[in-house]
Amino acid sequence: MFLLNLLWFTQEISYGWCLFQAFVLYSFACCELSILAVMAYDRYLAICRPLHYQSLMTIRRLSQLVGFSWLTPFCIFSISILLTSRLKLCSLKIKKLFCVNWIIVQLTCQDSDTLSNTIVSYATILIYVSHGFFIIWTYMHIIRTCATSKDDRVKFMQTCLPHLVSLITFLTVIVFDLMYMRYSSTDLPQSLQNFIAIEFVLFPPMMNPLIYGFKLTKIRNRILSLFRIGGQQSEGGNKGPNRSSQRCASSSEPGPVSLKLPFRVCSLVL
Repeated sequence: MFLLNLLWFTQEISYGWCLFQAFVLYSFACCELSILAVMAYDRYLAICRPLHYQSLMTIRRLSQLVGFSWLTPFCIFSISILLTSRLKLCSLKIKKLFCVNWIIVQLTCQDSDTLSNTIVSYATILIYVSHGFFIIWTYMHIIRTCATSKDDRVKFMQTCLPHLVSLITFLTVIVFDLMYMRYSSTDLPQSLQNFIAIEFVLFPPMMNPLIYGFKLTKIRNRILSLFRIGGQQSEGGNKGPNRSSQRCASSSEPGPVSLKLPFRVCSLVL
């Protein structure tokens, strides 16, 4: 629905779909942070307490941690979206490319009771800020343990560097998106505002497969071999032009003209 809305002539979305979009985006962000916290805990046990790893990181414990990472955001934001859905809107123009719960709350009438939404929002912030402090605590112990020997430092680079790169990428785009949402400027071009809005949902999913995929030797060699094959084919194709392809190119009709649709401010349809 989000992609179809971007390609449509008028950027309008129903109130129900807007709430669902906000639920999905918030759940994605918080699930990502929870999974990064679980990965930090796994690396802490593997490096700082290797003799106790098998007894602590059991299948049952792992299932509990994964369930916590997925179910907690779903429960929290289900409550938050339900509280938002009962509010009466006095404006229908969203100053963002996609729906965000706090922006929807700002569209409500002045006499609306948003105290419960504020309490849930601050509770959510407290929960996931504690995730960040937990990750910092684990890496303080990991770095202190790995600083004692060269072998431990090599293990740290092999085990923790991809996780750190993924964590820094995610936190950078999240903080940047929050700062832009808070201190946004309308003087920027609309295309730049749209790019700033979608980098939150664009960079982490795009970077994670590259970060963790290149760590695995088989995947890295396969990707590099595809680039080598593509380079060899392009070199072989440049040796001589194909006459049949030239005839087809000369006799073919002009291609369709591509239109660049302007992105506008999204509007709600009640």
